[in-house]
Amino acid sequence: MSFTRRNAWVGGLIYAAGDSIATLISDEFLWQRLVGMLLLGGTLLAWEIPNYFAFIQRHFKSTGLQSSIRRMFAASLYFNPLWIARHLCFIKLFSGQWALISTDIWMLASHSFIYGLPFSLLANYIIQNFIALKWRFTASSLFSACMVIYYALSEVIFAAI
Repeated sequence: MSFTRRNAWVGGLIYAAGDSIATLISDEFLWQRLVGMLLLGGTLLAWEIPNYFAFIQRHFKSTGLQSSIRRMFAASLYFNPLWIARHLCFIKLFSGQWALISTDIWMLASHSFIYGLPFSLLANYIIQNFIALKWRFTASSLFSACMVIYYALSEVIFAAI
């Protein structure tokens, strides 16, 4: 699948929109963060996610419940605590808060992953098994926009944990 102009636009706009909603809710909107998320979604995420989905498609070709569940877990495990921590680090960098990047982000990412897992499993099951490969990145980006709001606000949500 590699990298397409369509995925660059979809990734950039949807990820930036989701993160911007989170920043507006938390009263932390910054133009440089918006631009950073636009660039991140339109480059790295627009390349890596569609390619991983194509990898899943190639390796789990068979039909049936067992293969459907494997595709769901493969997609869900991709967006693991390390992926979430990386995303949170990008948020800190784009917000000019690079000095706040610490190992605490790992714990925050782990909590975000664990508490979001039931919803993530369901969404990834639907995306991997009912959405055509051509549209999976778009569907995943829309789901991720919701999750980006969740990740961006997890510092507040899990502060008491």
